Amino acid sequence: MNFDKELDARGLNCPLPILRAKKALNELTTGQVLKIVATDPGAIKDFEAFAKQTGNELLSSAQAGTEFTFFIKSK
Repeated sequence: MNFDKELDARGLNCPLPILRAKKALNELTTGQVLKIVATDPGAIKDFEAFAKQTGNELLSSAQAGTEFTFFIKSK
């Protein structure tokens, strides 16, 4: 998937991945895509809730081993 900015949140625990994603999304324009790579197992539920609360669109989430990858489209 194409993306405009990447955030490496590996090794960070809640709430840091969400806080860093929020900051990164604020730097993007509407319609741009942020890729996030995280290792916190709680990140799946966190990013689903974050997308609903902020109006940003969670395009996809995937797990590969202990890493989780998310693509979020900015509103």
